[in-house]
This record gives sequence, C-alpha cells and structure tokens, in this order.
Amino acid sequence: MTNTEPTSPHPMRKTLLITEFTALGILLASMGWFSSQTGNEPISPAWLLIPALSSLGVFLSFIGLMYLRWVSSANSSNRSRHKIIFSLLAVTLIGVWVYGIANTWFSLTAS
Repeated sequence: MTNTEPTSPHPMRKTLLITEFTALGILLASMGWFSSQTGNEPISPAWLLIPALSSLGVFLSFIGLMYLRWVSSANSSNRSRHKIIFSLLAVTLIGVWVYGIANTWFSLTAS
C-alpha cells in the first residue's frame, strides 16, 4: 500500500513537541536539583509543584500528539471507534498521573 497523497503535519504538532520536550527538560532538571539537596532540612512541598506541573505538561502534550496521530488521521468511517479508544487511554493516563501525585502528596503529609 502506497499513499500517494502528500501529508503535511498538523499545525499543532510542532507546538506539542516543543511543549513536551521543554516540560521533560524541566522535569529532569528538577529531579536533578532534588537529588542534590542532601541537607537535613526537608524540602518544602511547594517545590514539588515544579516536577508535578512539568510531568503534567509531558502527559498532556503526549496525549495531544497521540490524538493527532490516531484520531485526526483516521478515516471518517473509523473515527468514532478511534475516539472512544483514545478517550479511554487518555483518561487512564491522566488517572495514573493523578494517582501518583496524590500518593506523593499523602506520603509527604503523613510524615
């Protein structure tokens, strides 16, 4: 099967890629900074907003790129099926993120 139609990338693709890799860079930098904090002082929970929000940015841009790849490029006959499967996957990914953030927060406040 050869596709003879020229395909141009979606206009949001570049923005989503930039967002994803910028957020990933911020996430890795904050993780490196946290690992260098070896003092006896506990880190303020407010500082955890940086990796939490950057990981959310990575997840949301990843989900956006998946949408462009799976749903936007699907045939109109299969699009509703792709939207349902994509929605389930997106809700699952966001649920895993919320679960991880909630467990981290509760483990910090339980100490």
